[in-house]
Amino acid sequence: MSEPLLLFAAVTFIAVFGSSSTPSAARALFVFGDSLVDSGNNNYLETTARADNLPYGIDSPSHRPTGRFSNGRNIADVMSEQLGGEPTLPYLSPEMQGENLLAGANFASAGVGILDDTGIQFANIIRIGKQLRYFEEYQEKLSALVGRSQARKVVSHGLVMITLGGNDFVNNYYLVPLSLRSRQFSLPDFVRYLMLEYRKVLVRLYELGARLILVTGIGPLGCVPAELALRRSLSGECDPELQRAANMFNLLLEDVVRELNLEIGYVSFIAANAFNMHMNYITYPEVYGFTTSKVACCGQGLFNGVGLCTAVSKLCEDRDAYAFWDAFHPTERACRIIVREILSGSEENMHPMNLSSILARDATV
Repeated sequence: MSEPLLLFAAVTFIAVFGSSSTPSAARALFVFGDSLVDSGNNNYLETTARADNLPYGIDSPSHRPTGRFSNGRNIADVMSEQLGGEPTLPYLSPEMQGENLLAGANFASAGVGILDDTGIQFANIIRIGKQLRYFEEYQEKLSALVGRSQARKVVSHGLVMITLGGNDFVNNYYLVPLSLRSRQFSLPDFVRYLMLEYRKVLVRLYELGARLILVTGIGPLGCVPAELALRRSLSGECDPELQRAANMFNLLLEDVVRELNLEIGYVSFIAANAFNMHMNYITYPEVYGFTTSKVACCGQGLFNGVGLCTAVSKLCEDRDAYAFWDAFHPTERACRIIVREILSGSEENMHPMNLSSILARDATV
C-alpha cells in the first residue's frame, strides 16, 4: 500500500517551502472532510445535510446562515485567519474562480465519512473520493490561471486540512442497532478497516501534490449532546462505547501518520488528537470560560440534543458560554480553542509537532 507514496520520496522540500520568507502570510488552505469544516458546499446540493437556515450563522459577519454548522465560523475558517487570509470559499461557490483560486478551496461536505456507505441517508453529498477529484479539477483551473508550474507551488506550499471519521461511527456503525457494518466488523476490526481506507486518502493527497497535511482525529463522540440525549444520560456522563471508538481511531491515526512520514523521510503529515483537545474543555468547562459543555446552545429536548437546530429551537442568548452550538458541532468559541491547540499544543495532542513548529521549520529551510 505504501508504494505510490514512495514514488515521491525524492521531492526536494527546499524548493517547495523555500519560496517565501513568510509562509503563513501567503499559504493557501485546502479543506477536506465533513460538517465540522464544510463552509457551504452542501448549499449547492440536493441534500438534507444542510445548515442554510437561521439560527445557523447568527454570529457570522452577515448574521445570516452560510452553510456552516456553527453559530459563526468553524475550525477551517479560524485556521484561514491564522494563515493570514479570509475563510476559504466552498469549491461549489460561483465565486470560486479567478484570483479567488489562489487562496485555496474548501471541498468538505457535511455528512461524509471515510467510507462511501457513510451518510447515505443524506443522499447527495460530496463523498471523499469526489472531493479528491474536485481537487484535481481545481488544480487544472489554477493552472489555466497562473500556469502549471506556479499552480504546483501554490498547492505544495499550501496547508491541507482534512477532518474525517466521526460520521463513520455515528452515521454508520452506530446509526442503528445491529447495523450492517457492526454485524460485519467488531469495533477494533472496524477501526482498523477505516484506517486502511483513510491511509489511501492521505496517500492520494500526497500524490496530488500536497506537502503539508494536517489530519485531525475525531472528537469525544460519546460526549456530544445528541448522544447524551439519545442514551438518556441524565447525569451527563459520556457514553463509554463511543468514547472507546474515538480513542482507538485517534491512536491508530497517529500510527499511520508516523508510518507515512517515515516512508517519505520528512514530516509532511501531522496528526491532531481532537479527542484530547475537546475533552479538556468538556471536562473543565469553567476553566475555559464556558457555563456548560453538556447542553447545546440550539436544539430541543434533553441537553438540547434532540433533532435539528431550527428557527423553532430553543436558542441560548450567550453563545460564548456554550461549548456546543448544536447537537453535534462546537460553537465558534470552542473552534478557536481547538485551532489554538493545533497551532501551539504539546506533543501529547499534536504528533509529531504542532503546526506553529512545522511552519517555523519550513520558514528556515
